[in-house]
Amino acid sequence: MSQPDQPSGTADIPARATAGYISEYGEPPAGRWAAPGRVNLIGEHTDYNDGFVLPFALPQQTVVAATGTGEPGWTVWSEQSGERIEFDLDDVSEPGRVKGWGAYVAGTVWALRDAGFDVPGARMAIASDVPLGAGLSSSAALESAVLTALADLGGLDLPVDDRPGLAQRAENRYVGIPSGIMDQSASIRCQGGHALFLDCRTLAVEQIPFDLDSAGLTILVVDSRAPHQHVTGEYRARRAACEEGARSLGVPALRDVPIDELDAALARLDDPMIQRRVRHIVTENQRVLDTVELLRAGRVREIGPLLTASHVSMRDDFEITVAEVDVAVEAALAAGAYGARMTGGGFGGCVLALVDTERVEAVATAVADAYAERGFTAPHSWPVLPTPGAHRLP
Repeated sequence: MSQPDQPSGTADIPARATAGYISEYGEPPAGRWAAPGRVNLIGEHTDYNDGFVLPFALPQQTVVAATGTGEPGWTVWSEQSGERIEFDLDDVSEPGRVKGWGAYVAGTVWALRDAGFDVPGARMAIASDVPLGAGLSSSAALESAVLTALADLGGLDLPVDDRPGLAQRAENRYVGIPSGIMDQSASIRCQGGHALFLDCRTLAVEQIPFDLDSAGLTILVVDSRAPHQHVTGEYRARRAACEEGARSLGVPALRDVPIDELDAALARLDDPMIQRRVRHIVTENQRVLDTVELLRAGRVREIGPLLTASHVSMRDDFEITVAEVDVAVEAALAAGAYGARMTGGGFGGCVLALVDTERVEAVATAVADAYAERGFTAPHSWPVLPTPGAHRLP
């Protein structure tokens, strides 16, 4: 029987970052800063359509142990790769000079400098248990942790509300990945016991109570072990289809198509594929709004059908699921989950399921058994509750 377990070493990540720093630099760090990964409770591909999303922060985190040097230049060691890289002012003078995982660190320095901040030179050591390639925003966690550390070390006058945009700019402009602002917003602005209701047009946020523990509920995250990839161009193709739909309907973004006018809007579109993409975005935005209303009223279990409807829409209208995530959703529902859906950009990644806490092990086992029957690589499942965003550790 498969038992759910949190990715290994979660409680040890700060200690591992500290130990790595001492090993690399021969002295303790001046401080440690953590930023979490995230799952999106509901609202997929709505961000770049000026819509609504509802993520929450995970217990899994990236920790940066760091010390300011008082000199321009940055040295970074990564526990995961075992590499130690150095970059200077020339490397952050323009995007793309640093490659690989170091680009996320250098990009954060570049974004801060480009915004006019005097970024302190620093020595850093990084440890993380945010799974890579699972759609849980490991890159945003890294950017957010580094940004938070540098802002504190340099005493930068940088309001929290402005930080996600800078972290996103690092990823978009320096690294070259066209991500929306949801990931960085969740990693920086989430609060424990809440989901972050984000309007991706205005960037207004509301902390929505999501007290699973007192309701006897848990979110079970299932890493499908299907590679989470956008390299095939499918992500860009979905975005282009949404933009074409908005142009054809004469609206700034699909967020501007009211749900009660959806049928009429679809009738104006000639391409069945564009119709499907538009239908997903418009109905998904409404599902976010409906979920927020239920959570405000404390009716947590009742969001389950909305989660499942979101998955069906991603599968049939947006066409971004794969067999592994579909099987995980079906098995979780059959084992008693109130709702389940893929989370993230699609084509792999993770599934989340809303379950009674006492049923967590049974649901995880049911998913593992379903995978075994189909010969899939065994999934990795673990329970999560909403946690705080980026912060300095004691």
